[in-house]
Order: sequence, then C-alpha cells, then structure tokens
Amino acid sequence: MTGKSMWRTLLVALPMVLLLGCTDYGKVDQGRVIKFDEATKTMTFIRDKANDTQNPDYTHLPPVTYTLPTNPDEIGPLPKAGGRMKIDNKKNQIIIFDPATQNFKTIDFTMVDFKENIDKEHPLVFDKEAGKAKKFPVVDKEKKTVTIYSGRQKTLSVIALPEEYFALPDSTWDSGDEARVYYKEEGKALRFMNISKTNIFKK
Repeated sequence: MTGKSMWRTLLVALPMVLLLGCTDYGKVDQGRVIKFDEATKTMTFIRDKANDTQNPDYTHLPPVTYTLPTNPDEIGPLPKAGGRMKIDNKKNQIIIFDPATQNFKTIDFTMVDFKENIDKEHPLVFDKEAGKAKKFPVVDKEKKTVTIYSGRQKTLSVIALPEEYFALPDSTWDSGDEARVYYKEEGKALRFMNISKTNIFKK
C-alpha cells in the first residue's frame, strides 16, 4: 500500500474505530501541536475536544504527549509546533499556550490592520513567483507588532502587543499543525497523520 493510499484508508477507518470504541481496535486522538522533538520523535499537543477540524476546541488540559511510530511508512509529514490556540479578531484577543505555567493565557491586543477573505493563494500571503506561501507570523520588535495569517478564518491581522511579550519566541504567535494519531498503548502512536500538511484527495 502506498503512503497516500494508507492515509486515505486511515481517514476512512478512523470514524469506524471511534464508533466501535473497542480497545482491540485501538483509539484515535487529535489536537494542535505545541511541541515537537525531532531527535526523539516525541510530539505534544493540545487535544481537540470537539474532534472537528473545521470548528476545533483546543481547551483540553493537560497537554498530551505521543512518541511517533518507529516505522517511517506510518508517519506523515513531521509536525510544526506553535503556541497560538486562537485569535479572536472581534474581541481583539489572542489565546496562547504558556509553557511556563502549562496553561492557556488570554492576551488583549490593539488591532493595527485587518483584512478578511484572504485565501491561501492571495498575493498578500502567497509568493506567486516563488510558488510558495509567505512566512507567518511576522514579528516586528521595533514596531511591537505581529502579523498573523489564519488560513481557516481567511484573515490577515496586524496586532500590537505590550513590549513584555516580545521576549517570547516567535513561534508563540504561530499555530501548530493539527495532528491525528492512532494508538493502542497510551503515549505510543502506531500511526501519525499531519492533518495540516496532508492532502488526502490528491492522487
């Protein structure tokens, strides 16, 4: 079975696994990645309580850690970690995961610029000549602003934050990849799918 076929099969099989709810068939878990150690192939994510990629609910604590499969055929693209859980452009608030407190932190910001209906191929977020997406977030420590693109919300926001937050890593303002694992033993993934970077419909 090819890698792409395996992922298509996995996606089709997962709802059945969830319905059966039997330990013999294994379990499925998914969430947003906040930490990834490539050396140890260990990933930590915030579980999606809604189990819905279109309307996720990243509020589950504590974070969950999995060791990725040892078989490379059972691993999709490696995950990108990030600290941003949610940006609310109406309330002018951003929610991040704070590693120091192992909890969420809601930060008020000032909106400097805001654009809607920005799809992933819009010139503001996609470099057509280079044929690739532009890098976000953009952290400007002099202006004390962060430019954030949300592909799900199709929004491009330039937010101003208090100076104290610019001591944090740039990845704080980035959203980690959404990941899914299939497992039988707690903490040990038998299969890993990077939902954010896997196109299951591409042949």
